[in-house]
Amino acid sequence: MKLEKLIGDRLRKKGWTLSIAESCTGGLINDRITDVPGSSDYFMGGMVTYSNKSKTELLGIPEAYIKRFGAVSPQVARKMAQGVRKAFGTTFGLSTTGVAGPTGGTKEKPVGLVYIGLAKGKKTWVRKLNLEGSRKEIKEKAAEKALKFFYERLVEKAGFSMKSLREVKK
Repeated sequence: MKLEKLIGDRLRKKGWTLSIAESCTGGLINDRITDVPGSSDYFMGGMVTYSNKSKTELLGIPEAYIKRFGAVSPQVARKMAQGVRKAFGTTFGLSTTGVAGPTGGTKEKPVGLVYIGLAKGKKTWVRKLNLEGSRKEIKEKAAEKALKFFYERLVEKAGFSMKSLREVKK
């Protein structure tokens, strides 16, 4: 069974909702979630907040905050998840920000560095990834890892027994 379908089944069963703010993944997660028939039952919307301006204007992240920590940071991933959750009024807010390459990387923030944010209520989790591959591969891997991260938290929070993610097919 596809990961997106498992996520949708869990959200539907609990009456929970999801919204997504993507930067480096460019809408891939939104696309995968909406590939599931009936996803409008639990998916309220998403944004591709690629520029710092869109992160500020649409997600409410202060410009000074982005300048202080950088758009690719655990702090901004956290604020993106919280901001999209607030914007759509959802149970969960999921976010990605990173450097997909092949340019834009630095010693401190190399190509392949990605942060995933997930907000629910007053809790927010952030996961750091160091991915390899082409731009397209990094984007696809980041989208997959974000969905897996969300599924892990969703199963944990829903009180379901953990299903091996190795069994989940893309």
